[in-house]
Amino acid sequence: MPDVALALGSNVGDSAATLQGAVTDLSSVDGLTLSAVSAVYETDPVGGPEQKPYLNAVVVGRTAMTGAELLAATQAIEHAWHRVREIRWGPRTLDIDLLALGDEVIDTPALTVPHPRAHERAFVLVPWLDADPGARIPGHGRVRDLLRSCDPSGVRLTDIALCLPSQSESA
Repeated sequence: MPDVALALGSNVGDSAATLQGAVTDLSSVDGLTLSAVSAVYETDPVGGPEQKPYLNAVVVGRTAMTGAELLAATQAIEHAWHRVREIRWGPRTLDIDLLALGDEVIDTPALTVPHPRAHERAFVLVPWLDADPGARIPGHGRVRDLLRSCDPSGVRLTDIALCLPSQSESA
């Protein structure tokens, strides 16, 4: 099963509760096993309209799912949390991005893996490094090294902690 990394973000509603709910929901997806979750970071919005800061985190694990199956599962979770796709890079209750799926490279109209902008976004790289210090982005290199080329000033550690449900809770 390949390694998988998913970025979580929210800036509408109770974002901390939404991120924890997303972790819980992801833990119950058949074929996906989460092994670590990063700390939660408050981040300045990048692109899009003026909006309030986000809460961001990254979860990592293993999966037997294809990229398309994982995309469908994450979009179903976003929908359950009332995600609306009206404004590109606009405010959202929940955003789940597939950052990497092992060494796979996927380039379809519906899905690009690795995530096409992950390597240049501190709000992704900082929590990803936290969740997986050895993380690599296929075609770009180690997350640790990529972070040196980013400005992390818009990424602030919070005291919010997300918890992975135990295997017995998610089964």
